Amino acid sequence: METNVGYNSFVAVGDSFTEGMSDTLPDGSYRGWADLLAARLAARAPGFRYANLAVRGKLIDQIADEQCGPAASMGADLVTLVGGLNDVLRPHCDVARVCARLGECADLLARGGGQLVLMRSPGRRGPVLERFRPRMEELFATIDELASRHGAVVVDLYGSRALADPQLWAEDRLHLNAEGHRRAAEAVWQALGLPAEADWDATLPAEAPPRWTARRTADLRFAREHLVPWIGRRLTGRSTGDGRTGAQFSAESGRAFWIGPADDANPGPVTGWRQVGA
Repeated sequence: METNVGYNSFVAVGDSFTEGMSDTLPDGSYRGWADLLAARLAARAPGFRYANLAVRGKLIDQIADEQCGPAASMGADLVTLVGGLNDVLRPHCDVARVCARLGECADLLARGGGQLVLMRSPGRRGPVLERFRPRMEELFATIDELASRHGAVVVDLYGSRALADPQLWAEDRLHLNAEGHRRAAEAVWQALGLPAEADWDATLPAEAPPRWTARRTADLRFAREHLVPWIGRRLTGRSTGDGRTGAQFSAESGRAFWIGPADDANPGPVTGWRQVGA
């Protein structure tokens, strides 16, 4: 049942999942579920405004210190917050502290008065998920508590059958692919009470198991292109997000800004939107 006719503004806060990795566009930039959701919301609300402040690789302290203040000041009708997973996937993590900082983020964003959306992030089937499952579930229990405190919507992607399928994950095995992001956008859309356009959790047809040589080739490529660089960043204290700001955040002014469709009657993809307002 549809419970809301639309939102006039949307700001997204978080890490690589919300930035859109690895829903890659032809020019090498990323789109992702938040951009897809914004485009759909804009079609229902003339004058719609959007800002994505998420940055890949960010830990919860960075999200709290760099994104939440600017996001809260924007007074958006809709705010999404996804964070903490980069922390709990590290070898050493004070999960209680991560949960406490996530709570500070939610408290600040909720004071803006807009609808707060939190997520139980998806997890790809495999040994990594099993190793960190207890930490993830502790984080997700906190998310449920925060939702109860603030009347937030929780989108449970972690419990999804389909989003655990490796077919919906990119070659780096850390981020959803384009179809995975499309399904995540549909999940948020439906959680907001908007009319379903697809079954986002529909099970995918089973793939024929790859041959041994194909599996080993894929494993070697993954190790060379993704795992080894990831280990190198951990050892040197670097992050893929170093020196980056959110798509709608100006490092020069230290402020976030809105973008919106050039044509309200035909919003089109977010990549064609322009800056609006001061």
